Amino acid sequence: MLIEYKSVNVYQETLEVLHDVNLSVDNGEFVYIIGKVGSGKSSLLKTMYGELPIKEGEAKVLDFTLKKMRRKRLPKLRRKLGIIFQDFQLLTDRTVEANLRFVLQATGWKNKHDIKNRIEDVLTQVGMSTKGYKYPNELSGGEQQRIAIARALLNNPEIILADEPTGNLDVETGNKLCELLHKISDNGSTVIMVTHNVKLLDLYPGRVFQCIDHKFIELTQKENIEDAFKNIEEEEAKDSVLDNQKRIKEAVAENAAEINISAKE
Repeated sequence: MLIEYKSVNVYQETLEVLHDVNLSVDNGEFVYIIGKVGSGKSSLLKTMYGELPIKEGEAKVLDFTLKKMRRKRLPKLRRKLGIIFQDFQLLTDRTVEANLRFVLQATGWKNKHDIKNRIEDVLTQVGMSTKGYKYPNELSGGEQQRIAIARALLNNPEIILADEPTGNLDVETGNKLCELLHKISDNGSTVIMVTHNVKLLDLYPGRVFQCIDHKFIELTQKENIEDAFKNIEEEEAKDSVLDNQKRIKEAVAENAAEINISAKE
């Protein structure tokens, strides 16, 4: 197994966000993680690349025991992973090629010819072979995310962790990127993807897990998956209404305080 979690509790500082997580993922699997905002999806991904520590339970990623791992070993783990973020996180002051070259050099690549060839390979793989000279701000959102995927592929990772990679993209572009990630999975890499998009699961099937009420559960039936997304939408709509009401009350209270101060003056 590439990833093995047994009875893991996930914390954000002292707050437990997920309890008793059990997960086994093997080569070439495509895994979706769904759940409403704040349910622990991204926190779980962060434990996999060592951004959040494992305090309770047993967790292994690529034979690294996370609970006992020292900080100085994290770079070695992360070199074996590909990480894709929703907001791309490209360096805006340099070209696409320079962005990719920077990562390779930072992870120990020395030979200029090998670096050049690897950059060409990953750009071709994501359909961006003619964009190497461009700066990030000269690319569309979908193109920037393709570059982010290319960056994740540079060191031939066995596992790719994708945190809402289609969240900032239109539907068509998001579908194409999910298709690309599935092709990468078909070639042997394991992909773990956080998403809110239920249609992606219909178009590009995979295993589905939900973070809900501090629990982490696998959904095995299409009806259960559809119900889960419906509940997520309803819960997030309620949370949005409550947030708006809270902001309105705070604004009214602030205005009332200002009026009282003006009256006293």
